[in-house]
Amino acid sequence: MAPKAKSVKKTVKAKPKAAAKKLVRKVVAKKAAPAKVKSSFKPTKLKLLRPVPSDIAIAQAGKLKTILQVAEELGIRENELELYGPYKAKIKLEILERLKNRPNGIYVDVTAITPTPLGEGKTTTTVGLSQALGAHLGKKVVTAIRQPSQGPTFGIKGGAAGGGYSQIIPMEDFNLHLTGDIHAITAAHNLVAAGLDARVMHEKQQDDEKLFNALCPKDKKGNRKFSPTMLRRLKKLGINKTNPEDLTPEERSRFARLDIDESTITWRRVIDINDRFLREVKVGMGKDEAGFEHMSGYDITVASEIMAVLALTTGIEDMRERFGKMVVATSKNGEAVTVEDLGIAGAVTVLMKDAIKPNLMQTLEGTPATVHAGPFANIAHGQSSIIADKIALKLADYVVTESGFGADIGMEKFFNIKCRYSGLIPQVVVMVATVRALKMHGGGPKVVAGKPLAPEYTDENLALLQAGLVNLERHIQNALKFGVNVVVAVNSFATDTKAEVEMIREAAFKFGAMDAVVSTHWADGGAGAKKLAEAVVKAAEKKTNFEFLYPLEMPIKEKIEKIAKEIYRADGVDYTPEAEEQIARYTRLGFDKLPICMAKTHLSFTTDATRKGAPSGFRISVREIRASAGAGFLYPILGDMRTMPGLPTRPAFYDVDLDMKTGKVVGLF
Repeated sequence: MAPKAKSVKKTVKAKPKAAAKKLVRKVVAKKAAPAKVKSSFKPTKLKLLRPVPSDIAIAQAGKLKTILQVAEELGIRENELELYGPYKAKIKLEILERLKNRPNGIYVDVTAITPTPLGEGKTTTTVGLSQALGAHLGKKVVTAIRQPSQGPTFGIKGGAAGGGYSQIIPMEDFNLHLTGDIHAITAAHNLVAAGLDARVMHEKQQDDEKLFNALCPKDKKGNRKFSPTMLRRLKKLGINKTNPEDLTPEERSRFARLDIDESTITWRRVIDINDRFLREVKVGMGKDEAGFEHMSGYDITVASEIMAVLALTTGIEDMRERFGKMVVATSKNGEAVTVEDLGIAGAVTVLMKDAIKPNLMQTLEGTPATVHAGPFANIAHGQSSIIADKIALKLADYVVTESGFGADIGMEKFFNIKCRYSGLIPQVVVMVATVRALKMHGGGPKVVAGKPLAPEYTDENLALLQAGLVNLERHIQNALKFGVNVVVAVNSFATDTKAEVEMIREAAFKFGAMDAVVSTHWADGGAGAKKLAEAVVKAAEKKTNFEFLYPLEMPIKEKIEKIAKEIYRADGVDYTPEAEEQIARYTRLGFDKLPICMAKTHLSFTTDATRKGAPSGFRISVREIRASAGAGFLYPILGDMRTMPGLPTRPAFYDVDLDMKTGKVVGLF
């Protein structure tokens, strides 16, 4: 509540004149900013069953509010929505203009220790914490998370809607097509790939005059014109002419011929399934393309730069500009060739014009959730969208988001990439830890998805747990390095003993966490995370001193080595000749001022997934570096990291089917 005028005047009187004016301006501004509208939020009551049913059984038994009710309770007007059926909708970006003067809510990032291949319940904790804040503490809250890829959904990891009694629903919609955003990215990305290959072919088949005439043909009246994207290319070239007839022969050649160096092409194709046989492919095998055959390959769609742009953009105009800046290759004289140069940036924007709008859904307890963007966490930057967060922060008291995989990957990228572009700073980091993961880091047997856990993980073993606490310590130290408050959430399983969870709690305080709380949200929903929510609220009231790990002015190698040495604790970094050449090229092109997005295994601080705990005395190997100039980062590929995952012997799709009697999806998890 804003202070009364009398108390403001009294406070100002004791200050110097300049400071007094500043304080008055601050108080007036605070008073003028509209407060968040109190909603008539009604939590959805959970009916907890024992034993806890499967995720999909719980989700399908959940009581759904209409999405219009969810929106109304949050303060979103009906005309600010685009409905996709009764239980999901897109939020129009115009809402930001209406809410621009509202103060932001509290920003919370949920991250985790280095996980087992089973995952440690980070999304489940994110949802459970939100349910606790909204349904049990009476806070206005939004859960802001990524949309999952169909790769892990049908592969080995399963869906990403949360789990148990802490999920986003409808769970089937969340894990599958949702509103088609990932399909739009697939189409847009492959349109660029098709346009790129076609351009290389046509340039080889035509001289400058024919090429120019094909790009700017005469209409029936004999007139030529430039398309809007062509005018952008002319501006880049420094040609200030708008009539094609005015271009000199030399200008026509510069405009029409991209002269792509095929050895520098970095734009591959994408598909949103784990298809290992598409990692390397030979294209151009048709009879009409004879002589133009070449090697290419596929990445998974969520690793596309278009996905990264979607997650990092701040609006439709910004997105259009970023698409135009995406680099696909360099020319033979060393200049960057962009999507704008290919003339496709406008078409890509058209394909993405609906995908830019965040999706609105709900949790099992009826609290609102935004689901938007889904860049891979170990390949790309692993964060939901800036736009969704900006909208949520204007509407809610608390916005709980998550950063993908362990804190060495997700949290580091959240701070150094997402926070740079959004200007949003989190007040609290929630570090999720489990007994089983810490036992693994202490030297426990190998954890394999789909196979029963060894007894070491289900029986009390304090010595093993004690040995693994070094992993938690390092992640907490890394979070504190950024100057934010840390709360540890011990995501508790039924087999955990009191002595084990107490050992983690005591260690967390010792390592510098502000609090450490045992949470049972998987089995108990928001009620099981109530103490965690109270700890987060308390931590959010404490002062923070956020700072980035590195300045952007730092050279590429120094930024890479800063992350490797201070976050992973590597002794140093080695580069292949290919990576060295790419660093020199990107520095020459002016991309050296971009932040770094490491593509690394999520299962270890090192590039070797088998090395657990908190290793030291190792080096990082950079195989290659790719430029996501449109998204705004460089991503070094470390070790054997792949941008297209593969399927195991028994993928998750074996269990997915349709119940022919009820029409319900079965087998998702």
